[in-house]
Amino acid sequence: MIGLPVFFGLLAAPGILLWLNGQERDITLLYRNVYNGMDSFPLMAIPFFMLAGELMNKGGITIRLVEFSQALMGHLRGGLAHVNILSSMLFAGLSGSAVADTSALGSMLIPAMEKQGYTRRFAAAVTAASSVIGPIIPPSGIMIIYAYVMGESVAALFLAGIVPGVMVGIGLMLVVRLMADKYDLPKAQRIVNPGQKMAPVEYWVSFALLRINLASLLLALAFGILSQTSLDVSGITTFVLFVVLIGMSHLLLMGLRGAVSEDFRMVCKKAVVPLQTPIIILGGILIGVFTPTEAAAVAVAYALIIGFFVLHSIKVKEVPGILNRAGITSAVVLLLVGAAMAFKTVVSLSHAPEIMADFVLSLSDNPLILLFLINLLLFIVGMFLDAGPAIIILGPILGPIFTSMGVDSIHFAIIMSVNLTIGLATPPMGLVLFVAASVSKERVETIAKAILPFLAVEIAVIFLITYIPALSMTIPRWTGFAN
Repeated sequence: MIGLPVFFGLLAAPGILLWLNGQERDITLLYRNVYNGMDSFPLMAIPFFMLAGELMNKGGITIRLVEFSQALMGHLRGGLAHVNILSSMLFAGLSGSAVADTSALGSMLIPAMEKQGYTRRFAAAVTAASSVIGPIIPPSGIMIIYAYVMGESVAALFLAGIVPGVMVGIGLMLVVRLMADKYDLPKAQRIVNPGQKMAPVEYWVSFALLRINLASLLLALAFGILSQTSLDVSGITTFVLFVVLIGMSHLLLMGLRGAVSEDFRMVCKKAVVPLQTPIIILGGILIGVFTPTEAAAVAVAYALIIGFFVLHSIKVKEVPGILNRAGITSAVVLLLVGAAMAFKTVVSLSHAPEIMADFVLSLSDNPLILLFLINLLLFIVGMFLDAGPAIIILGPILGPIFTSMGVDSIHFAIIMSVNLTIGLATPPMGLVLFVAASVSKERVETIAKAILPFLAVEIAVIFLITYIPALSMTIPRWTGFAN
């Protein structure tokens, strides 16, 4: 309320408590634990993902994703609003950050939507509401923090976030469609810039990647079918099958060429290279090639290679600025994590978690009722506190309570992560509201009013994934990352 940064608030509160209790010596725990809270190999994934997002944005990736979204959704009523939401879903697979999503897409799409006839506050509200998909669809910095604090599998959390993220995106599109006729939202063109060209290197890289991706998908389906039988497939047989599937993929894609226009094909091809990033990250983690932190580093290497050698969109002189921006953004997140870990240490000494657990369990012994109440609590917390610190402080308190009542730990992690992520777009202190206001030059109060219909849908998604565990748990269970 007085404008104190959260970092200092998280340190001041327990510091004052220790001083009042005459435990001045324990104040050294605070600054020691700030460093210890950040000194973690899994948390190194966060700055790497931040850097990958900066490289992708500087390399012109954002424009390609927007044009690809417009090619798919732009012809619908309220087309640019749909494009905004789909672009956020695609961008989520690159950065995992709601703030990066709002600033990168908002600076491009809010002026474009205003030029098409949308009000500025509506354009800012759509951008802010859809940006919360960023930390839900993998990769996700918030889920990395949760996994670090609670000892969960990052891969399982990433996989569990796919369906909720897609549900939020589809729900927002349904709201736009319902509002399109009522508010006479304008229509957009399907293709942004007709007559686009590609460099030969990018053309052939996209050509090869499309066929490899489709063949890999068909191979996964084949293994899914074979797993239901007693057939044992050797390595040589797998390689031969993969080569055959590449040939089939080539024939299938060539057959589809005549069904779409040249411009549509070109826009789709230009999106192939950027969209490899989530495939590399998730694919590498799932097959066990690298850890999430290593996957983040690989994503940075991929972004550098694409920016320098394929798209030629990044110059050497621009790298220090990119590193600077990624470093500052990462520092903000990691300082919050360190302060929250210090806060958590002092809070645990006061036995507050046990007191809170006893209080929660005294309200009801029905886990369904408790989940409803905890969702309300998390939603209120998310209005005032950033998702990372909230997870670090409340996760160790609430997680064990619900797992002891039979709620799957991965399921509860997703409930908590999605709820607090949506808090980034809720007034009065939602971070992306302020970013959207800064980008659009619109007041936070007007954006907050315009975002309410979208928040209603996002809250509905929270309760759906809360009471239908299969929505978030099916993919982790199917891939063997959850029981």
